[in-house]
Amino acid sequence: MTYCVGILLDDGIVLASDSRTNAGVDQIACYTKTHTFTWLGQRHMALLSSGNLATTQSVISQLQREAQLNDSHGPSLASLGSMEEAAHHVGRVSLAIQEQYASKAHAEARFDATFILAGQIAGQSPQLFLIYPEGNPITPSPYSPFLQIGETKYGKPILDRIITPALSLENAARCALVSMDSAMRSNLSVGPPLDLMIYRRGQIDGGIHTRFELNTPYLVALRKSWNNGLKRLFQRLPEFNWEHFPHVQSPPPGE
Repeated sequence: MTYCVGILLDDGIVLASDSRTNAGVDQIACYTKTHTFTWLGQRHMALLSSGNLATTQSVISQLQREAQLNDSHGPSLASLGSMEEAAHHVGRVSLAIQEQYASKAHAEARFDATFILAGQIAGQSPQLFLIYPEGNPITPSPYSPFLQIGETKYGKPILDRIITPALSLENAARCALVSMDSAMRSNLSVGPPLDLMIYRRGQIDGGIHTRFELNTPYLVALRKSWNNGLKRLFQRLPEFNWEHFPHVQSPPPGE
């Protein structure tokens, strides 16, 4: 499994993903889930993936091949007129590859893949989409301006409490890493390295892309600070009413 999150903010977009594809007792496999497409000054996009690894690899490979060809060979992420068109195109490519694999496999075999597409085309606003296995994309709500794929439940509570459109990119990035840490702590199928991307509104420069290993000093410090902070806050929670009353001493036996 995996965990990926995308956050759409007034100032841009924050993306985070893990790299774990398999986590058994004696086998742990890693594969990056963040794939970037950049045309400096014109457009930049990132695609985060979850699901069947064969499907996601094939989708990424086809999108990369298309992007290297000119427009006469058909639509591509390099030429489509909007991020919405790009999201629908990714959905069509994904669905076609799933159907291709399913036609050659056992009836029970599944080749589902889910994606988060984020980016900006020059002259347009940054946009974020979740693309379902069926190929249809959705955008985040202004009230919950984030999208998740994979093992989402453990990392969602912190996002629900902290993320608003007005949050700074840096604070959203820290929140995304805490969300990833929460998922890793509770689920073995989510694990490092972690990829973090920041796209600033209006800057079509490929964004900031940082990778964190489990022992990267910043990630270690962030995890320690979050863990210790939670413990301190827990100790400061309001007490029950009965904790304020003195305990009644029981009389000694025989009296």
